[in-house]
Amino acid sequence: MDSLLYDLPAITIRSISVSEMDNNVYLLTAKESGAQLLIDAADDLPAIKQLLTDGAGDTGAQAHLAVIATTHQHWDHVRALKELVAATGAQTAAGADDADALPVPVDARLGHGEKVAVDGFELTAVHLRGHTPGSIAFVYQDADGPAHIFSGDSLFPGGVGNTQKDPERFAQLLSDVTGRLFGTYPDTAVVHPGHGKPTTLGAERPHLEEWRARGW
Repeated sequence: MDSLLYDLPAITIRSISVSEMDNNVYLLTAKESGAQLLIDAADDLPAIKQLLTDGAGDTGAQAHLAVIATTHQHWDHVRALKELVAATGAQTAAGADDADALPVPVDARLGHGEKVAVDGFELTAVHLRGHTPGSIAFVYQDADGPAHIFSGDSLFPGGVGNTQKDPERFAQLLSDVTGRLFGTYPDTAVVHPGHGKPTTLGAERPHLEEWRARGW
């Protein structure tokens, strides 16, 4: 199955699903420089290495994994992180409030609105509190098309992430998602979640009040 999701002017976006948890691993490759950024080294190091090889074919330069970005601390999103860092020497990035829970030192501890950059593109960190304290969505703004939001477990088709039936955590997550994603990016923005299929902000926006009313 082809891992290519988007062939954009400056980058390609590839994705694979790994593990019994259906975790999505995303790879962004800069066409001009060959720099790669991987989001969520969830599991299955051989499959991730194949993804990197696939991405290397998207550039005429020498491909190299520059950064591994982690959306949040939960175990199913980091099972291959330590091995991948050891194999590649890549830098690491994660939300500041989740960084200490990761199995590797975190080079870039990100707060809301901060950037993580490689040679050829950058992502904006959007802090979405509630699923975990330091959950981060990473947003790539294509110059010629819609934004791409890598939402981790904070936003899915049909609702926000799991907050363990805690009303305060749910209210915080829905508030952050509403203001920092739906209030910031247009309906065309593509949402790439940590599990399952993609969606758009436009497809989900009409249901925000339904989610608020049901409490999850």
